[in-house]
Amino acid sequence: MSGTTSLVALSNFSVSDLPVDRVSPPAARRILVIDDEADIRESLELLLTAENYRVELAENATVGLQKFESNAYDLVLLDLMMPDRSGMEVLTDIRQRDTETPVFMLTAYGSVEVAVKALKLGANDYFSKPWDNEKLLIEIDHMIARGRLERENAQLKRALKQRYAFPNIVGKSHQMLKLLDEVAQVAPSRATILVTGETGTGKELIAKAIHAHSARADHAFVPVNSGSLPSDLLESILFGHVKGAFTGAIARQKGLFETANRGTIFFDEIGTISPEIQVKLLRVMQDREFLPLGSSESVKVDVRIIAATNADLKKQVDEGKFREDLYYRLNVINLDLPPLRDRKEDIPPLVEHFFTKYCRENEKFLNNEKLSVLSFEPDAVQILMEHTWPGNVRELENVVERAVVLANSGSVPAHVLPDYLQQIGGLKIRRDASGTLPSDASLFEMVADFERKTIVESLEEVNYSQTEAAERLHIPLSTLNQKIKRLNVEIRRKATTESERR
Repeated sequence: MSGTTSLVALSNFSVSDLPVDRVSPPAARRILVIDDEADIRESLELLLTAENYRVELAENATVGLQKFESNAYDLVLLDLMMPDRSGMEVLTDIRQRDTETPVFMLTAYGSVEVAVKALKLGANDYFSKPWDNEKLLIEIDHMIARGRLERENAQLKRALKQRYAFPNIVGKSHQMLKLLDEVAQVAPSRATILVTGETGTGKELIAKAIHAHSARADHAFVPVNSGSLPSDLLESILFGHVKGAFTGAIARQKGLFETANRGTIFFDEIGTISPEIQVKLLRVMQDREFLPLGSSESVKVDVRIIAATNADLKKQVDEGKFREDLYYRLNVINLDLPPLRDRKEDIPPLVEHFFTKYCRENEKFLNNEKLSVLSFEPDAVQILMEHTWPGNVRELENVVERAVVLANSGSVPAHVLPDYLQQIGGLKIRRDASGTLPSDASLFEMVADFERKTIVESLEEVNYSQTEAAERLHIPLSTLNQKIKRLNVEIRRKATTESERR
């Protein structure tokens, strides 16, 4: 079975689905044989080794349990009757330690009652001595294959749970899936995290996801917009003040660090804080305490710090603008968000996500499941895919919100996009030396090429009258004009002859 087996296939899997013919198992498959009879151990070792299994032998229950506790096995063959302890007792001990490793019971005293008892205690199968070698090998193959598939299924489910447990973070690109795996891995830790990336990539969303999947999730998530506040005000907001600390301080005021106690504080644009605040922040990180303004008594806090920046902090350190010791305190784990231009395969799912978000807010274009029924027309999609998105996801979200507000039908035309997007430049349709599309042309190029040819033909038939061409094509004149501009169609109205004027 392939390691890429789908979850659907795995969820419907049963032993009977496996092929009847045996396949030689991988060399790494390990089997533990626990039996007090030397002849039985030797016989099984020869049989299984010939089938490329790695076999370990235990001559009694005590040795068998010791080996089982010290190593990982794919299957255990366990004798029912042994001098030091019965196989039933060993089976019970195994199942107390491990509920997944398959165990086959072996006995010379076969009976239905014993088989039923063994199965109830957790055995996976039961064989009477002497057994049929071929049947035993088939069942071992099937059982180990089933265990492997179940483990792969569990791993796939865990991976999918990690990647899709963040409903507000949308992306299917390799970069985003890797990032979500990292978020899931670091969230439960206490580590300080530095989130880097361009403006609009969603750094605060990542910080919120980390907090939501940490042990601090039941406590406050406190964002601090470091770049929008002057230094003295930021200090008061962060650390609070006591009565009389400055003119107007008529009562004690808790700061954001106290508010975030046992939770998470998120510094957006950490690179903008002043040297004075950098010193105080470093002390909080080192000592987990701070002095409110005007106070001589320290306040202890347990706060996880997540910082974000769109600047090159290392460069600021080299230029003497940011403390080196604070930089290394913050940069324990770095999560770097890729810009949208580097993961354009995420644009369609992001558009769908924002369509539904703003259709719900505006209570329009929703189906019975409260999902958006809107979609962009192909030429609008092409514009979105060509744009470099300097504002990243935030810019795309604004464009989609505008489209929802201006949409008059379920199919959103390109002319509802902002003017600056429509003026980016005409669509460039590649052609080879013969004037046809190249063999690696994309679907967008094929559609655009067909659309351009159709528009040119219609215009030529009506002497390049856009109004008449729009009527023939059954589209609004404004839509035709937008497509003419987008597809770089040249308007060449033919000069009328004297006979035509008459």
